[in-house]
Formats: sequence, structure tokens, C-alpha cells
Amino acid sequence: MPLVLDDLMAPEAINDPHTYYHQLRELERVHWNERWGGWVLTGYDDVVAVLRDSDRFSSDRMAYLETELNAEERCLYQPIFAVLAKWLVFIDPPDHTRIRRLLNTRFTPRAVEQYRPRVRSIVNNLLTEIEPRRRMEVIHEFAYLVPLTVILELLGAPALDRDLIKQWSEQIGTFFFLRADEPRRREIACEGVTSLVNYLRPLVAQRRESPTLDLISALVACEDQQELTEAEIIATCVLLVFGGHETTMNLIANGVLALANHPEEWDRLKADPKLIESAVEELLRYDGSVKATVRWARSEAVVGGKTIKAGQKVLCALSAANRDPEHFPEPDRLDITRAPNPHVAFGQGIHICLGAPLARLEAQEAIAGLTRRLPAPRISTPTLDYHPTVVSRALRNLPIEF
Repeated sequence: MPLVLDDLMAPEAINDPHTYYHQLRELERVHWNERWGGWVLTGYDDVVAVLRDSDRFSSDRMAYLETELNAEERCLYQPIFAVLAKWLVFIDPPDHTRIRRLLNTRFTPRAVEQYRPRVRSIVNNLLTEIEPRRRMEVIHEFAYLVPLTVILELLGAPALDRDLIKQWSEQIGTFFFLRADEPRRREIACEGVTSLVNYLRPLVAQRRESPTLDLISALVACEDQQELTEAEIIATCVLLVFGGHETTMNLIANGVLALANHPEEWDRLKADPKLIESAVEELLRYDGSVKATVRWARSEAVVGGKTIKAGQKVLCALSAANRDPEHFPEPDRLDITRAPNPHVAFGQGIHICLGAPLARLEAQEAIAGLTRRLPAPRISTPTLDYHPTVVSRALRNLPIEF
């Protein structure tokens, strides 16, 4: 059956977004999606233009969603809106500029490089347990443990319960990962946000009394200088815990899947470990963890020859842009030596991913460790199950054997 191109949640679109977006791009690069009620951009140039134009396109998702809710719903969902409305990814300047400036120095490539030995140690310890078994479930036994351990140590909270945090993160993820009409979707997300806030608040209070050299202490110091409010500190900690492992977990898992489906590339990397940097860039392009991001038009704008009216929403399909044949020769081919590789997996403009240098480092060490110590794996399930979400490329599980 032909794809229903206006159904962004169709099984074909979830399981194989690249074919879906190829067909949509061939039909119309800037497409009005009647079912979703907004524009979908699948061309590289159009996606980059919108992401870089923060003057005309807003990232304030919470402000937009609140206009769609009645008073009762706004009260019901207040816990999640109170926190997510202060996330860097959902705010515009000047608040975005102020908060990002305070965090930038902690996430530069030079700053995160100090964590490489620790990440390598985490990877090696996990693989020492996995290697004798010759099998693993990639996500829960490997991909989520690497970035979560690192972000908790960076925050100064290494002893926090990883299983609880994983549970709460999955609850928060329902806000992004489930259909908008899913029963209790936002209530479940509120439960996760509230639990994580209540878990982190005492830690922030402790750092206020006894600061150390960790990131939470640095945020508290900004509060003392009246550069951050307590609510912004808590919200930023929640974002760092959730965003600091969720997207990197999916990047690692998607990368393992891509290489398992292309064993010649696994063997190529195994034979030449120096290719790891370009390999991770190609894995980001080929099947990154973020499929799309949304913007809202502040004023009328023309994109790709189409007039976008003020107030309309725009889905910037990053995974489609990353396979635009006008910018990437043989876009559906995995080539770990691809150069140049100007992918937009981390976005563009002022909202380009703050944690991109850390995510790159973690993915490099995770993939390098796997290919160094193990042969190309086999996928040990006949079907792959993805979370039904427009914005994320997220497997539910990935069992493999070596």
C-alpha cells in the first residue's frame, strides 16, 4: 500500500522514516500536513534556514502548547510545564542566551575531553561483563549505562539510583515518545518530572550548603550571583539528566544497529580504529537519535517558495535533511569515511545541541570499544520495535549476538 504521507505516526514512517521522507521530499520539499496542522520540511537548505532564523522562528514549545489547553488541563499538567518551560531547548532569547552562556564552558570539546579516560573505563568494564556471554541487549545493558553514568558524575551525583532515574526518564519521555492522543500521556510525564525534581532538589540544597567542583555547585554559584533562579537550576538539572543520556543512548544503539547491518563497515573500523571520529559523524547522519525538531513562526516567512504564516508550526525533519541527495552523494549508503559530512543531527543555529561534544565523545568510546573487542554482531530478533514518536529515533530494545 502507498504511504499515507500526511500520517507522521504511520507504522511506515516510524519504522522506516528515511523512505517515508524520501517520498515526501520527492512530492514536496515544503509540505503542508493537514493531519498534523503544520508544515514539514524535508530539504537540507530549508531545514538549515529555519533552524538558523531564531528571529522569525520560535522554539518556545511550552508557550505554544499552553494555548491549546483549557484551564483545567493547564492546571493538571502544571508540573511538567513548570519544568520544561525552563529547558534550554524550549526557550528563546534573552533567557536562552543567558542560561546557555553559563553552561557553554562546561561542554566545549576541550572541557569534555577530560572525561574520555572515565568513559573508556566505563565502556571497558561493561564489555568485560558482556564479552564472555557473547550476547547483550544493547540499550539496557550498555547504551544507557554509559552516558547516564557520565552525566551523573558530571553533575556530582554518581550515587543516584540509576534504575529509578531510568524509570522517571522513561515517564518524562512519554511526553515526546507517545501519540498526542495516548491515554494518560501527559499525566505519566508529570509523574516522572515530579519524582525527578523531588529527587534532585535535596542535592541542590546540599550543594548550596557545601559546594564542590561539580556542575550542580556551579549552577548554585550562578544563583548566588542572581544569574539563575532556583527553578531554573532544578529545570536545568532535570534536562541534563534526561537529555544527557536519552539521546546519546539512542545514538549508540542506532549506531550499533547500522554497523551490524553493514558488517563490512564494522570490520573496517576494527581494522583502522583511527576512523572512529568520522564513523560517529556518519552514524549521526545515517540514523541519528533525533529525527525532527519543531519551530513556530513568529511572523510570516517564505521558505522554499511557500508562505508560512505567523503562528503556524514547522517540523524540521533532521533525518530527511541528512539524506538529502543534493547535499549527500548516495545518501542511503553508510560510509564511515564520508567527507565532507555537514549533517544536522545536532541541529543548527542558537539551539545547536549543547551536549554535542560530550555525546560525540561517549559514542566514539562506546563504538570503538565494541568494534575493538568484539566481532560484527548479529541482530537476534526478527523485527525491531521503535517508540512511536515523530521527534526521536528510539528503539525499545536491541538484542544482539556475537
